[in-house]
Amino acid sequence: MLGASLKIAFNHPNPRLQFAWNSLQIGLLVFPLSPFLGFVAIALAALITWLRQYPAIIRRPLNQGFALLSLLLIITAAFAVNKVDAFLGLFNLLPYFFVFSGLSSLIQTIAQLRQIAWILVIGSVALVMMGFGQLFFGWALKFQFLWIVLDWAIAPGGEPPGRMAAIFMHANIFAAYLSIVFTLSLGLCLEKLPLRGKKNSPLLFLTLTIIANFAALILTNSRNGWAIAMIACLAYALYQGWRILVAGVVAIVSSVLLAAFAPSSIAQIFRQIVPAFFWARLNDQMYPDRPVALMRKTQWEFAWNLAQQHPWTGWGLRSFSALYKTKMQTDLGHPHNLFLMLSAETGFLTTLLFCGLLAWILIAGIQLLRQSNYLAKSDKLIFFSYLLVFGEWGLFNTVDVTIFDFRVNTLSWLFLAAICGVVFHQNKAIGNRQ
Repeated sequence: MLGASLKIAFNHPNPRLQFAWNSLQIGLLVFPLSPFLGFVAIALAALITWLRQYPAIIRRPLNQGFALLSLLLIITAAFAVNKVDAFLGLFNLLPYFFVFSGLSSLIQTIAQLRQIAWILVIGSVALVMMGFGQLFFGWALKFQFLWIVLDWAIAPGGEPPGRMAAIFMHANIFAAYLSIVFTLSLGLCLEKLPLRGKKNSPLLFLTLTIIANFAALILTNSRNGWAIAMIACLAYALYQGWRILVAGVVAIVSSVLLAAFAPSSIAQIFRQIVPAFFWARLNDQMYPDRPVALMRKTQWEFAWNLAQQHPWTGWGLRSFSALYKTKMQTDLGHPHNLFLMLSAETGFLTTLLFCGLLAWILIAGIQLLRQSNYLAKSDKLIFFSYLLVFGEWGLFNTVDVTIFDFRVNTLSWLFLAAICGVVFHQNKAIGNRQ
């Protein structure tokens, strides 16, 4: 049984795409430690798929939508205040549209989703170990090989200090990555739970990985990451129908929120049981007297005003930082909201098309999940995990921006492609049966 499952996972249903599928798996395995080598293998997989599936790829309406989006982005760059920065900013989007369209034709089955999830969870172990070494053992590393082939930088004590970041450029980005692997490891673990009475090494590995990832997520001190972790636990509990666990998660979250935001008389009661590490971080008492320019509300209002001034073409990709510095005298890379940033930099029309395409993928995925007659229970759970990661990505990007991190941006488009690919091929199979 295990041999048959492994054979299904490693073998592509279309022999002509076997090499591309192997390249994708290898790329994902090395990607956490060498994003350059990993992305080369992932892009190669997309390129091979394009070459062998070109007619089918260009006929898909969703890919045509991303082609139109690419054209609009190029037009907005041509009208940008700083055209050089705007055209450079296209590299955070356009190459990923190409990778998305290729991988959405390569990834076709739930078995492939399961295999990808395992690879990503296994690959996270080294990064989490680096994170713990960074915080508790003072690990410091600056290693570079052949420019960007291997480029590791571990800041002792975290980045910012006191917050786990491993080899990521900021703790918040590491939290975004951990949210992905934490959610996937939970889904894989729930799939293995019915086999817990047997000798089950994968279940033990997943349990330890979940604990380590959750601890690392807490130590990133990212409010966004904490919220995503709680949402993941609550979503799985609701999906499984575990009412007691749902009540437990709601009670924990409510206690923390009351400790942070309730009137003083009530908050003091909950602060006796909730560590200050949580409630003081949520209500910003851990970092008092924060400059107004660094507050998200200020950034969001500024981005919205920019969007209203240039509603059709925006100010150009990568323009927010310079405009904000001129106004606020503060260096800030982005407004901590992807959708407001795109509205300000590319205009409302382009942003609405971008959001519409993402909504199309999400709705199609939910519709497939509801067609319970065509998916096995374990397959539905894995597919639900991917939809959950997609939803978490959307929520995370309402309070932060992940497209500037090479690792998280690549993984985000991988998940979109995986959902889209399975939906297309499953619907095609369902149509053939009817």
